[in-house]
Amino acid sequence: MELCLVHANCQGEPLIGLLMAHPDFHARWRCLLVTNYTREAVPEGALAACTLFLHQHLGPQWGELSSHALRARLNPSARAVAIPNMFFKGYWPLWTSAPDFDYSDMLLDALLARGLSAAETLHLFLRTDPARYFDLDSLATASLDHERSKEMQSDVPYLDYLLARQKESQLFFTVNHPRKELLAHAANGVLSLLGLTPLTPEQIANVPEELDEISLPIHPAIAARRGLAFAGTDTRYRVYGQDMTFAEYATHYVRCKLLGEKDFIGYLRLMAGQGGKIVADVTK
Repeated sequence: MELCLVHANCQGEPLIGLLMAHPDFHARWRCLLVTNYTREAVPEGALAACTLFLHQHLGPQWGELSSHALRARLNPSARAVAIPNMFFKGYWPLWTSAPDFDYSDMLLDALLARGLSAAETLHLFLRTDPARYFDLDSLATASLDHERSKEMQSDVPYLDYLLARQKESQLFFTVNHPRKELLAHAANGVLSLLGLTPLTPEQIANVPEELDEISLPIHPAIAARRGLAFAGTDTRYRVYGQDMTFAEYATHYVRCKLLGEKDFIGYLRLMAGQGGKIVADVTK
């Protein structure tokens, strides 16, 4: 059995699951995942021993974990394939990586910064088109342009597929958690480079969906603006074990902020455990 070393983020594990569903891949390789964003050390000898190295591109700022440094340590006969690091703000153009609060929303944060009450904030947020406050198209385009530049570092393209399917099928759970459909497209890209047939629909269906702990709710106005067939006012999203609409999710966001809590994920888990019951009234 040959070693396939995978150097990737949270997308690595579900990608491995799909690759291992292919009988020819499964018969030849066993996979070892090394998580890149945590700077996990590559086990001694793994790079020299592997015959297949799947990796998300990391630049020189990563030092000894950069793609260039890792590929230099491979056996000359090993095959290296750069896999995509998929990210998409198209469904959530107001998402921001602000520190100390997961899934930060620029519009909600701007409204809260005005000192508005929870009721006032939610009224404006849910009943006003976000396009009045932000250039949503420019935000989405800037993110997509960045992804185009990243895709140039990958041997497996995915953006054309994403853009062709984004309105009919929700392809991401969150900005960096792709759904199985998109991961299967990436897996088939790897298989093609290896000279293997694509996964069959049955093989894909037998692989469980991963990265689905939260399906980040989509603002109905943004869904309507982008023509998303799968998202609307009444759509219910699975959020850490609790099904909720976008309005219910936004209410949790605002309440968590006004309570001074920074662990939004922990807050959502707590709410799910209580069936969504609010533990403190902060709307007055």
